[in-house]
Amino acid sequence: MKMIGRIVSIALIWMGFFTSSWAQEIGHEEMESRHSLAITINHAHTFQGVNAQGKRQVLILPMWGLDYNYHLSEQWWLGLHTDIIVETFEVEVFGEGDDETIRRTRPIAPALMGFYALNKNWKLGGGAGLEWSEEETFTLNRLALEYAYPLAQGWEFIGALQYDLRWNAYDTWSLGLGVLMEL
Repeated sequence: MKMIGRIVSIALIWMGFFTSSWAQEIGHEEMESRHSLAITINHAHTFQGVNAQGKRQVLILPMWGLDYNYHLSEQWWLGLHTDIIVETFEVEVFGEGDDETIRRTRPIAPALMGFYALNKNWKLGGGAGLEWSEEETFTLNRLALEYAYPLAQGWEFIGALQYDLRWNAYDTWSLGLGVLMEL
């Protein structure tokens, strides 16, 4: 629990530093809202899954996403994107032929993300974070491509394609749909 508190503190300090210094560089650009919150329902896929018989197979795992973003400008965003896989599963970890299998119990994976808007609808992002589970914690890198379709004032329908690489462990890619609300 101390580790979570430290990471959240560092993330808030980091975001505060960059948002205040970059906001000064942006000037007086007009934006309706600087904050947004999104919730998504996803499916995470891993090719390193292990079934009940101990055989390797592709696993498709249900996942929720909760994303907070701070809009530095129309093109640049910073955010904390948290993914929660809602199942317990086993995967074969990267290794040198050891075929080590690990169990993951409903892992939670927050990542600090930076996004660049390619145009009005498409955003490309990358970042780093941690995946926590009761068994073990892994460092991860995340790449994301998001599409947003305006619904109503301050609301968007979003689609997301994401790739997570957990260092010395396993990787997943996910596809999700959700809604984004400007705050």
